[in-house]
Amino acid sequence: MKVLIQRVKRAEVNIDNKPFSSIRQGILALVGIEKGDTKEQVEKLAKKVVNLRIFPDENDKMNLSLLDIKGEMLIVSQFTLCGDCKKGTRPSFDKSAAPQIAKELYEYFITLVNSYGIKTGTGMFGAMMDVSLVNDGPVTFMLSADAKE
Repeated sequence: MKVLIQRVKRAEVNIDNKPFSSIRQGILALVGIEKGDTKEQVEKLAKKVVNLRIFPDENDKMNLSLLDIKGEMLIVSQFTLCGDCKKGTRPSFDKSAAPQIAKELYEYFITLVNSYGIKTGTGMFGAMMDVSLVNDGPVTFMLSADAKE
């Protein structure tokens, strides 16, 4: 499982040129589910993301979490995070989980984030989406939970 997080001032998803979901200050989380990923890994990463201290405190040090600032999270399914570009010039998606399993774990991630009291927006699993954001910093981190862990 891979989660690319970006600290944002705002972010939104449009589908078919229509607003679908948006957030204000918080985190845009792009979530990629790989073969072998488990609910335990999803739980670990959801907890990590909401508690990761990436927001500035009064001294402008990254010392506050999403929970601390009462921020929001936009969660978007992103299977291309599972792409392997090591060989050739066309990505391989052999590591991506089957759509049914990926959707289940993606929705579980959303449920877990909601359980922390975080206001969330989402994308639509499997849809073509336009995602826009104002990256704050910019601050971007890649988190992963390998199936071997």
